[in-house]
Amino acid sequence: MTTAGNVHHDDGRGESRAQRADRRWNELLQELRVAQTGTQILFGFLVAVVFQPRFAELGTTDRLIYVVTVCLGAATTGALVAPVAVHRLVAGRRLKPAAVHWAGRLTLVGVVLLYLTMVSTFLLITRMVLDDGIALWLVGVMALWLALCWFLVPFIARRGNNGDGNGDAKAEDGYGPWPR
Repeated sequence: MTTAGNVHHDDGRGESRAQRADRRWNELLQELRVAQTGTQILFGFLVAVVFQPRFAELGTTDRLIYVVTVCLGAATTGALVAPVAVHRLVAGRRLKPAAVHWAGRLTLVGVVLLYLTMVSTFLLITRMVLDDGIALWLVGVMALWLALCWFLVPFIARRGNNGDGNGDAKAEDGYGPWPR
């Protein structure tokens, strides 16, 4: 919807396009701070594993899982740091809405890669301490849990939106802070 002065309002907040981009960028930065920290710690762990004495005992399958996991970890780190590069390279060029759009997409790619990295890491660890059958079963359960938390819950929340774009679904709908 457009109001006097051609200020674009699309979510009921009364923001201009630039204000909305600023708000969304700040929200994205908060999300990235959490994701980047966890990813960097996980990647550091993965890098350190190869230098442990027990690494030499790994068989071909576990070494392959390790290499795939490290590649996924590196790709995850790249995707989750990429929004910083996008912002820096377009800063001052009046491209913030586009930067926010691309940074948001890269962040989502990073979350998917983080999911794969977590599952792969969990597979590597459980194969070291458990029988393959039990390890695969636990990895499957963990993969489902992470998919539920990271992907299914947000999709359910999106469907629960009352459709006006404000995201203010009522508690009676079961989507409020205190489900009944």
